Amino acid sequence: MSSLQVDVAGVRLKNPTMLASGMVGETGGSLLSVAAAGAGALVTKSIGMEPRNGYGNPTLVELEDGYVNAMGLPGPGIDDFRTEMEVAKNGNVPIIGSIFASSAKDFALLSSKMEEYGASAVELNLSCPHAHGYGMEMGIDPEVVSAIVKECKDSVSIPVFAKLTPNTHRLVEVGRAVEKAGGDAVVAINTLKAMAISVEFRRPVLSNRFGGLSGPAVKPVGLRCVFDLYAALEIPVIGVGGIETWRDALEYIMAGASAVQIGSAIGRRGIGVFSEITTGLERYVEQDRCGNIQGLVGVAHEHA
Repeated sequence: MSSLQVDVAGVRLKNPTMLASGMVGETGGSLLSVAAAGAGALVTKSIGMEPRNGYGNPTLVELEDGYVNAMGLPGPGIDDFRTEMEVAKNGNVPIIGSIFASSAKDFALLSSKMEEYGASAVELNLSCPHAHGYGMEMGIDPEVVSAIVKECKDSVSIPVFAKLTPNTHRLVEVGRAVEKAGGDAVVAINTLKAMAISVEFRRPVLSNRFGGLSGPAVKPVGLRCVFDLYAALEIPVIGVGGIETWRDALEYIMAGASAVQIGSAIGRRGIGVFSEITTGLERYVEQDRCGNIQGLVGVAHEHA
C-alpha cells in the first residue's frame, strides 16, 4: 500500500489530492490532463439540469493572493455532459460529479445521471456564493440541506459529498445536518463572497458585482472550518481553499482533512502543482516514519 493512499467514504485515492470543482473540469480532455498530472481524484465542474451561459465579462479578477470570480455556473447541462464523462474515465482515477440545482428533486435526478455516467461519488454544490437561487442560498439552511442530502441518498448507491459554504455562522450545524441525513462526507470550503472595485471607472469590476474569493487569501478560513467540522462530525472532511504547496496540504490534513482539493493553484502555479505536492507529502511521511498519510489526519487536535 502506498504511503499516500487514502480512503474517503469508500472512494480509494492513490494520493490525497483532488482537482477542485470549477478549475479545468469542463471537458473530458481537461479532466484527463489533470489525471495525467498526478491528481488522486477529479471533481468535475458543477453541472446543472440545463445548458447555462453564465455571466458576461468580466468574470475574473486576479489579486496578489488569489482570485475573485463570478462565472455564473456556465456549463453544458447534464445530458450533454455524458460524452465528457466517457472521455474522463480513461484517466483511471475516481471522478466525483459536482452538481447544482434549485430543488432536492433536481439534485437527486442529477445524482442519478452522474452515477449512470460512471462517477465514483457526487459532490453537491451547496455553496456557490454568487448564483441566484443556487449554492449558498440553499446551503446555509440545515433543514434545506438535510432534505437535499436525503433525496440524493435515496436515489444513488454511490457516496454523496456536500460542499459547504464558509459564508455562514451555522457551518457546524449544516455539517451535522449532512451527517444526520446520511451524507458520506463534507467538503470545506467553497469561495468567500467578495468583490473588487475599479478606481478608474468607479464601479464594481465584475459584471455580477459580487463573486467568490479563492486562493491563498482564504487558507486560514478554510483551515478553521475543517478543524471545526472534524471536531464535530464522524464522517470524513475534505479540505479545500488556498492549497498551493505540500505544507498547505499537510496543514489541512492535520486539521482533519482526509483529502484535499486544489483549484486556484492550477492557475497560479500550473498543473504540475499536483506532483509537487505529492512528492513533498511522500518525503514528509518517509522522514517522519509515520507509515501512511492517513495517520496524520487530525493530529493537530491533540494539542488543541
